[in-house]
Amino acid sequence: ENWGLYVAILSGLLAGVLIGKSTEYYTSDTYKPTKKLAETSETGSATIIIGGLGLGMKSTALPIVIVGVSVLVAYFISGGSTSASMGLYGIALAAVGMLSTLGITLATDAYGPVADNAGGIAEMAGLPSEVRERTDALDSLGNTTAATGKGFAIGSAALTALALIASYVDKIKIIDPTADMSFDIVNPVVLIGLFVGGCLPFVFAALTMDSVGKAAQSVVKEVRRQFKEIAGLMEGEAEPDYASCVDLCTKASLREMVLPTIVAIAVPVVVGLVLGYKGVVGMLAGATVSGFLMAIFMSNSGGAWDNAKKYIESGVHGGKGSEQHKGAVVGDTVGDPFKDTSGPAINILIKLLSMVSIVFAALVVKFSIL
Repeated sequence: ENWGLYVAILSGLLAGVLIGKSTEYYTSDTYKPTKKLAETSETGSATIIIGGLGLGMKSTALPIVIVGVSVLVAYFISGGSTSASMGLYGIALAAVGMLSTLGITLATDAYGPVADNAGGIAEMAGLPSEVRERTDALDSLGNTTAATGKGFAIGSAALTALALIASYVDKIKIIDPTADMSFDIVNPVVLIGLFVGGCLPFVFAALTMDSVGKAAQSVVKEVRRQFKEIAGLMEGEAEPDYASCVDLCTKASLREMVLPTIVAIAVPVVVGLVLGYKGVVGMLAGATVSGFLMAIFMSNSGGAWDNAKKYIESGVHGGKGSEQHKGAVVGDTVGDPFKDTSGPAINILIKLLSMVSIVFAALVVKFSIL
């Protein structure tokens, strides 16, 4: 008799597929957006940066519509019109449906780095140029499949966050049955929570981007030191010290993640203690909306910049080594932390905020100022 729950699962699965198709359209060099982005390299690196940012921002519209339709279908088809709890359960099942393809999603995510590293090995091993051409083609496809996988993960994070917000509200009811469960948007506490939550993905993305910049600077300094101190390195007569660079990156990756992690864990507790549970609900809603948009924007911009570079390397717009290619490399350098660091990390932030809020719900109810 609960056939609507099955349809809710299908709606999430279909939403994931459609988000994947949308991501493919905006990041693959077989479609117009990335080809047009490659064309902007004709006028320098600044225009390709501007074009990539614009492409990423445009690419957020379709996934929002897809997730919105999926939420409505899942809510009402599972009985939300008669029972709100059944409707919310349907939304949670839609998230499960989207995540049911996790195996293939992880496989497509891993495909890109494998192809990319294969190309690097081919170049370092001095293999014929046609080998590198083939690995570049595979890498270009890998960028798109990776972006598609990230689209699935981000979409499921948005759906899961809705279910977790409902779980948080239920937890508050259990802890304090007399609690006021009206979350009016004009309530200043809820509104402040919305603003704080909306800001969080930007702060988190800024911290992770800064971390990439600091790690890159340390590697550049180390490379310069080696060229200066190791005799014959510039002429190719001596071996560089690879281990020191790997060590720098490993230490930086661990050290630089401390602050973003503290932010993700501490902010829900602080907001709860200052603004109360209503402020936390507002914060979770704001972080879910802005985080979803930010993650899609960054992942798609990064994927498009990378594939625009690969498209130019295939021989169009001057080909490899041209001024256009140099501009595209600048775009790709910006795009890598977009698509590989900040973008994918935001969906973790969204889920972590919800989970931390649920864990500390009793503390917030008992000790909040408002």
